[in-house]
Amino acid sequence: MVRSFSETQKSRSFKMKGYIFITVLAFNFLQRSSASLEVNGPTEPILEGQDVTLECVDTESQLNMSTVHFERFSKYMKRWYRLESDQAYFYRRCFLYDVDVRREEGRLLLFIASIQSWSEGPYRCVTEDSSAADNSSQPLTIPIHYMREVAVHRAGLGYLTRYFNSVQDLKIRLGDDVELECSTSASEAPEYFWAKEGEDWLLPSNKLKLKKVREQDGGRFTCSAQSPTVRSLMKKRTISITVLPEDAAWYETTTGHIFLMVSGAVLVLLVVVISMTTYLCRRARQRKSKGPIDDRSQKKPIYRASVESLPSTASDKQPLV
Repeated sequence: MVRSFSETQKSRSFKMKGYIFITVLAFNFLQRSSASLEVNGPTEPILEGQDVTLECVDTESQLNMSTVHFERFSKYMKRWYRLESDQAYFYRRCFLYDVDVRREEGRLLLFIASIQSWSEGPYRCVTEDSSAADNSSQPLTIPIHYMREVAVHRAGLGYLTRYFNSVQDLKIRLGDDVELECSTSASEAPEYFWAKEGEDWLLPSNKLKLKKVREQDGGRFTCSAQSPTVRSLMKKRTISITVLPEDAAWYETTTGHIFLMVSGAVLVLLVVVISMTTYLCRRARQRKSKGPIDDRSQKKPIYRASVESLPSTASDKQPLV
């Protein structure tokens, strides 16, 4: 019984030490996981082109802010780089954005002038103090709202034709069908609306379909693209539709103009290809007509001590080489 009691005590003591060890590890983990550095950014939505200021804050007031610096992660180089170094100057020149690190009264500020979509971050602040529990803050990415210019083109066309088909003045024949589509590139999928000047209807779509066009269907139409979260972010594009007589020639319409432009571009490209092919074939024929160099036709040198250097009684008028 005594031996059994002793083993029980040892077992309890071993378990107690294990619990203490696990508790210490958990405490150290929690202490290290609580970062003392934070990056504070804007709370309002940021539009592309605005100025932005970030501040690095020591939440526990234990660090010397002179040993803290800002870093930005490069998605192209797959690494963090310091914004106060010569490498940061290289990035600013290459990617055309301007940042300025300022130290004012113990505060560390990062000023970004005219922020663009590619300079959204992420950013973080890092301390050079190796004794700190966590020497860097959590990364901060700035959500930037942007919208490019709206383009209007005929729907259902290929990419090449669509490139030539960004219209401002559309000419169609009486009785034809037309379908227009407007598009843009934005940080969020925008909401589209079509409206006609002088009328009070509003079409919530990025496509405008007109069946069997009548004379009264002509006029100025506007496509608007609006951000769903930032209502002040909006782009517009206005086009003019002119209705031609039913017997108008096909080349008078916008589709005819586009066809002529595409045909002209294809014709120029075809002429260039034919010219290059003719030039290369002619050059290859010239090389082939010359034939390979015959090494046996070359004269061999004659040395003084050789038999070929002795005077010959034959009527050889060729001088020695």
